[in-house]
Parts: sequence; structure tokens; C-alpha cells
Amino acid sequence: MKVFKFGGASVNNVERIQNLAGIVKLFEKEPLVIIISAMGKTTNGLEKVAESFFAGNKEEALRLFDVVKQHHLTISKYLLVTKFNECLAQLTDFFTEVEWLLHDKPVREFDYYYDQVVCIGELLSTCIISHYLNEAGIINEWMDVRDLIRTDNTFRDANIDWTITSERITMLNNHSNIFVTQGFIGCTDDNESTTLGREGSDYTAAVFANILNAESLSIWKDVEGVMNADPKLFPDAQLISELSFTEVIEMAYYGAQVIHPKTIKPLQNKNIPLHVKCFLDPSLPGTVIHKKNSKDLPPIIVIKQNQALLHLNSQDFSFVGEEPMSKLYQLFSKHKVRPNLIQTGAINVQVCLDYRADKIDNLAAEASTLFDVQLEKELNLLTIRHYNVTVFEELTKGKNIVLTQRTKETVQVLYSE
Repeated sequence: MKVFKFGGASVNNVERIQNLAGIVKLFEKEPLVIIISAMGKTTNGLEKVAESFFAGNKEEALRLFDVVKQHHLTISKYLLVTKFNECLAQLTDFFTEVEWLLHDKPVREFDYYYDQVVCIGELLSTCIISHYLNEAGIINEWMDVRDLIRTDNTFRDANIDWTITSERITMLNNHSNIFVTQGFIGCTDDNESTTLGREGSDYTAAVFANILNAESLSIWKDVEGVMNADPKLFPDAQLISELSFTEVIEMAYYGAQVIHPKTIKPLQNKNIPLHVKCFLDPSLPGTVIHKKNSKDLPPIIVIKQNQALLHLNSQDFSFVGEEPMSKLYQLFSKHKVRPNLIQTGAINVQVCLDYRADKIDNLAAEASTLFDVQLEKELNLLTIRHYNVTVFEELTKGKNIVLTQRTKETVQVLYSE
């Protein structure tokens, strides 16, 4: 059994979906689970639908959703002939699922509505692709992952119930040879859709690989493999052919977008290798990630934009000790935020976080009961693993450095332009 995961870039137009079919064709005689993300920028479009709906602008939400509908209908018309009507019927059910919600009024928290709307992107893409594969002679069974992955009701960042999920996914061994299903989403006991966190499709694929004791997991991307930096920002980025699970966890922790932070643990637990492959040229070797230690790695560069720095100062000049720090971490948990960097002094704490206004502003307001608080926005966080002086000086030249934190392996710099 192999597990394949295809991201949004690999299915964002007719040609790339046809290319996906060509890759699957190479493996159609062996058991295969295919996890597919939403097409292209669909998730971004659906986020705007959810935001408009929650703001009370129903007409705008419906208009934005119609753009998503028409895009998927157009793709299906170009791809399908004999399976078009069957596909259209299934797509219509999904469209209706969202439109019923959009005609209502929001009475619950935003994150709930976000998940009910955004999850449709994966259902639409897999519906079309499954029908296309069948029409192309690659017989497969489409599965609604919400019938397989059971989660709690932590909307936008749901936790998987491994016991129930394992029971359901294990049953796939008694079905078809090839399955097509969705990444990123799950379902609660109350049949409400949930999402596993942004870019959670990688995690979904790792969950399937773990439970099915897969031979390997392959994540197909639009790059050669894992690079030492984002090639869009650094044209001379280098391919890393081999990485350890530990190194990739570190990269993910610091914000590298190649692999979702939660993806590695299910694979590491069962020693399942992860291949990062290029869907534009499947013949390229890509990157293999396994338990062997990585050696002679180049500097690995990660830049996180839209950062905020909380300056927290003791209100009475007492030391920032165990009790205030414990309360601060309770606030992080309550507001569901994860610090990217923390630096402490005798009477102050500085915390760098991804800036999301709905969370960070509320966090800052509540932290003001414990500290004097200042919030600094519009910052960038540079992380360099396996850094050297030359690379550090080159990447920080001309930057207004706000904060620096350094260990033997890693340096982090928070700066403004």
C-alpha cells in the first residue's frame, strides 16, 4: 500500500489534473490511497465566502461562492464526457450544502462557519478528479473523508480521535484497489465538518499511511523536492536529497512550508519513509525523509511574514517568574496561539507570534491584566538552520533588527524592512 498526496497547485487546471492521472497510471496495479487538496486558490476564495457571511453580507457571500461554483463546473466540463452528469449531480449536492448555510444567519463562532464552508473545496476537487480517473480507465472509489476521520469540535484546528478513525480507515483494506479522498478535513460526533489546520492535507496523508501501515507516503509538489529556502524568494535555492525526520520537524517548527508540522510524527512512529516528489517531472528523484541522520546540510532559510511582537513588562517591577509565565501560557492555550519565539528578561517577556487580528488583539487585551503590554506589528521572522556568518550577514544587511536569538544550530532574527 502506498499513499499519495497531491496539493492544490497540482490540480489547479485541466492540464495538471490530466498530469495527475498520468502519474497514478504508473501505479494503478498496486493498492493506492490518493489524498487531494482543494484546487489552486479555492481555499482562499472560500475563506472570503465565510468572512462575508459572518459579517452579515449574505449577497456578497453568495456571489463569491458562485465564482467558486462556476470554476469547478468549467473544469468538469473540459475534463468529463461520459461521467459528466454523474459528477454534476454530486457537485450539486456539495453546492447545496454551502448555499443552505449561506441563506441562514450566523449564530455561532466564526471558526465553526469557516470549517463548514472551507471544507467544500476538497470535496469538489476530489469529486471531479475521481470521476475523471474512472473515465480514463483508472478505476477508483471516492470516499468522503468525513466518514473516516473523527475529530473533536476544535474548529479550524481539530484533534483526531485515533481509535475511531483507525477502526474506519482499516476497513478500506476490504474495498477497492485505489481510493480517492480529501485532505484537511474531518467530522465531529455531531456530523459537523472540521478542518485540521491550514495545510492539513499532508497530515491527513500521514494519518492514512500510519493506520494502513503503508510502504511509503509521497507528497507531490511543484518543486524538485525539499529546498533549503523558498525558491520564489531565493532563486538559487538548493535541493536537499535526503533529510532525517528530526531535521524536518525542526524545519516545520520554524515555519518551513514544505511539510506540515504534524505530518512527521505518524510516519516516524512506524518508520514510514516520506518522499517529496515533483509532479511536473515524476522522473526526478526528489527528497526522501526517513530516520537516518542528515549530514552536511546547507543553511536552511525560513522567512515568516506578518509577525507581531508582544512586549510584556512587569507592572510592579517584580521578577517575571513561574506564576506569571504559567498564566501567560494558559492564555496562549485559551486563544489557540503558538509563540514563534520567546525571550525573557528579569522583568519583561517578548513574544513573537503570527499576527491574526481576531486572536492576537484579544490575547494582548487579556494579557494586560498581568503585564504592561505593547504590540508591535508588521514584522518578519528570519530563521537560519545550520547558519554561518556569511549567510547571516547577507540576509540581515540593511534590516532593522528588533530581536535576535541564537543557538549553536539556529539563529532567529525578528526585523522590519
